[in-house]
Amino acid sequence: MHIDARKIENNSIIKGDICIVGAGASGISIAMEWINSPYKVILLEGGGFEYDDKVQELYNGKVTGQNYFPLKSTRLHQFGGTTGLWAGACSTLDEIDFMKRDWVQYSGWPISKEDLNPYYERAHVNLDLGKFEYDLDYWRRINPLFKPLPLNDESIWNKIWHFSPPSRFGEKYESIIEKANNIYLYTYANAVNIIGNENINNITQIKVKNYAGKTHLVEAKYFILACGAIQNSRLLLASNKQARNGLGNQNDLVGRFFMEHLEIRSAELWLSKEHPMNLYIDKSITNTRAELAIKDKLQIRSKILNGSVSFAPLINARMSKPKSEKWIEENPVLNMNRKSLSIWERLKMKVKKMNIENEIPGIDKAFQLYIRLEQAPNPSSRVFLDKETDSLGVPLANLNWEFTSLEKKSIRKIFEIIGQEIGFSEIGRIRLDEYLRDKNNNSTLDFTGGFHHMGTTRMSLNPKEGVVDSNCKIHGIKNLFVAGSSCFSTSGAPNPTLTLVALSLRLSDHIKSKFPKY
Repeated sequence: MHIDARKIENNSIIKGDICIVGAGASGISIAMEWINSPYKVILLEGGGFEYDDKVQELYNGKVTGQNYFPLKSTRLHQFGGTTGLWAGACSTLDEIDFMKRDWVQYSGWPISKEDLNPYYERAHVNLDLGKFEYDLDYWRRINPLFKPLPLNDESIWNKIWHFSPPSRFGEKYESIIEKANNIYLYTYANAVNIIGNENINNITQIKVKNYAGKTHLVEAKYFILACGAIQNSRLLLASNKQARNGLGNQNDLVGRFFMEHLEIRSAELWLSKEHPMNLYIDKSITNTRAELAIKDKLQIRSKILNGSVSFAPLINARMSKPKSEKWIEENPVLNMNRKSLSIWERLKMKVKKMNIENEIPGIDKAFQLYIRLEQAPNPSSRVFLDKETDSLGVPLANLNWEFTSLEKKSIRKIFEIIGQEIGFSEIGRIRLDEYLRDKNNNSTLDFTGGFHHMGTTRMSLNPKEGVVDSNCKIHGIKNLFVAGSSCFSTSGAPNPTLTLVALSLRLSDHIKSKFPKY
């Protein structure tokens, strides 16, 4: 059922059993789990079904520290959330990502990969990823052209990735949610304050507003924040009328440990002879491909972060601009449109390609290598509240994105390992980009992020080390939960969508255990 919060009576009281704040991949995945149950689910979406720049403006904010994209452009504020922009790349986290690593401060999850595996399989259905299978040999049987590079499998492995069409949750689930008798979707209902009881150990209401001037209150037994890492922490920090420093922030951890994936061109691979690269580049037959990753034992021995390396024909890479130069508009829709090339631009690229081919041996023998690296958890990398407010009176988010020296060290070591193995195999050579050649230069760089916001309400067993517990419940509050990638303790190397949906399904099952079975 759909209700436009701009059109109901002002100061309405909306009651339900569960209130989910945010209708993106996480919030919709949870809501879908409750369809046809006897329980009333309130699903709050700050925008509508289409892009609305007035609503998108509420995601504006400021950036300090490391350069980053305009905050307004990094998330889509409408039903379906940022799945309206995503490219569909998915893979699971690795076992090492959940481990406590003595060289990665603040690492370690209170759950394991084994805990998430059954939910990963269920998330494959939500994201239209096909068979839940990550074994290289299986996909080689499906596609005989998948031939891995002949590298030492004691050091390097081929990590499988699945690709969603990509699924646009707004399109896929709009009709289903609207027809569900027990799911009440309220659009144009922006959460602006979370209200608790006198001891602030139980949440009683959430206040919502919209630019039509309407204010409403939502009452429920359980509340779930599913707004994304920046907005989840922003809402908790802004709910400071009862708790001076914000809800769940008794240890000054809400908003800290903001993590992104560092995505950057790092090296070139020049093969001495052609090798079929379908496994790494061509996903057209199976909707899967592979990236190179470092084995866990070697990561431990080398004391580096986790990362994976992808390939692109060098000719194409040299003609493409970095994402930081292409994603410059505050309106995310305009950034998507910038990807479409005019006939004139394509003609210029064709001419440029002809010139480049004189320098490069061929599309099958020279490749640009890109790395996607996890960011080390860092309490100084954080979201905090700005003095300036949005049009609904909520302080804007201010993102201070900061790295440690471990990121650059890890990138250099990963390519050192890959370069050595390429050399040992005698199939070619690796040429490092200039910023990696000086081993004594550990200065941070102008890295490009992947629009992957993680970690601002991190999971921990101890409230002095994180914001939510192993079931994504905020420490010290009985009925307030957080869904999505803001709960990640570490980021791993894969894009977060598959893991955040899996984690959301797990959270949904946990909350179901609180109600009588039906």
